[in-house]
Amino acid sequence: MKVFVYGGSGLVGGYLVKELQKKGHEVWAGSRKPESQKNEPNLTWVHADSKDPKKGLEILESVDVAFFLSPPGETNQYEILAPWIEKAKQVGLKKIVLMTAMGVEHAPPEAPFRKTEILLENAGIPWNIIRPNWFMQNFHTFWIAGIKQDGKIYFPGGNANTSFIDARDIASVASVLLTTNEFQNQAITITGKESIDHSNVAKHLTAVSGKNIEYVDVDPKVFESSLVAAGLSKDYAAFLVMIAGALREGFSSPILQTVKQITGKEPILFQKYAEDHANFWK
Repeated sequence: MKVFVYGGSGLVGGYLVKELQKKGHEVWAGSRKPESQKNEPNLTWVHADSKDPKKGLEILESVDVAFFLSPPGETNQYEILAPWIEKAKQVGLKKIVLMTAMGVEHAPPEAPFRKTEILLENAGIPWNIIRPNWFMQNFHTFWIAGIKQDGKIYFPGGNANTSFIDARDIASVASVLLTTNEFQNQAITITGKESIDHSNVAKHLTAVSGKNIEYVDVDPKVFESSLVAAGLSKDYAAFLVMIAGALREGFSSPILQTVKQITGKEPILFQKYAEDHANFWK
């Protein structure tokens, strides 16, 4: 198949591109700077930029299906992705797979993520929505500064359990949904195989890194200020604080079997994630 992957140089997008290549599909991957990316067999880089969402849409005229997500750090998901979904509707794509987040179905219809989902659901073309839980990869991206500098995971999560999911499993799910019709027109929440709290996360990171790492349950306002200081926008920092509050209340703890149902494989355990990425915390 011919597949367009928005955010092809990002975390989930990058894994998805590799999955699709391995299966022999032709991939067009979106990037803000396609000229700086490396073309490979069955992979072509094209322009797609959240800051200029109406540019590059014509690539959808040349593909069969497309995968969309909103880049991290952005809170205006609807403005970013609506032009792409409308173009996909115009050209009659065979399917769109959209990644949002766990719990979006409970958001008001005017909330950007939910508004984007509703647009896709009503576009008149086959679709899937993937709603993943919190990423394991946050611990070597978003939260890495405190771990590296202080040996601390600073997060306002209380002692709540979370069924963290590995971004590699999200990509595997997206790959299946893009290239098959078995789960057509369904929104699917996906989680990891186990539900652990942040103190257990710290124990895993301590074990693989050889350094003592502890979890600090910080005040949400302190957490928000630290995110802004790290370069995130105030809007996105406030968004993370809001969904961290839902985690703290236990809404991120359920364990679902959807990854195995779709891919046939058990989700990656947190221990495996930690072992694979140990160098980030050493």
